Amino acid sequence: MQITAVILAGGRGMRMGGMDKGLVDYQGQPMIEHVLSRITPQVDQVMINANRNLDRYEQYGVPVITDETDQFDGPLAGMQAGMRHAKHDWILSVPCDSPLLPSDLANRLRQAIQTMQTLTHPPSMLAIARSATGTHPVFCLMPRQLGNDLDVFLQSGQRRVSAWQDRHPHVFVDFRDEQAFTNINQLQQA
Repeated sequence: MQITAVILAGGRGMRMGGMDKGLVDYQGQPMIEHVLSRITPQVDQVMINANRNLDRYEQYGVPVITDETDQFDGPLAGMQAGMRHAKHDWILSVPCDSPLLPSDLANRLRQAIQTMQTLTHPPSMLAIARSATGTHPVFCLMPRQLGNDLDVFLQSGQRRVSAWQDRHPHVFVDFRDEQAFTNINQLQQA
């Protein structure tokens, strides 16, 4: 199973005063650099979904893709863009503001899907990260073949990631390290 990771950096950053979260410094370097260094060794391709500061993101040497519209439609729009541009049949989405993401995220989500598929579940299954603090729907491994369904969902005006995921067979994968899913959403945390 080959995987394309899509780092979701296309939001407005409203909780950070409109700042581009991926470019906000965390421990001396932009958060996108932390995420890139953690996710790149885990997958076969990496892309960044961004809707502004494209020239800055392009400096990281990976494809930079934008949402289909300029409405900042949220994480699902980034996932949709990833499905349109990925080289591989499996898409792993991760947010740009989680610089501590697990170093075994892709492998554990992949294993969960492969295990469930051997138990006669359909190939359109999703794997979603979960920890003691709850589910983390944006940390999701999904098949590219769900792109048309996601298009229809977004065209209907819906934007909730978990609502789209609930439409498909999925498995939750438990992670013990709660800090791994910490979102740096406020400047005080950076």
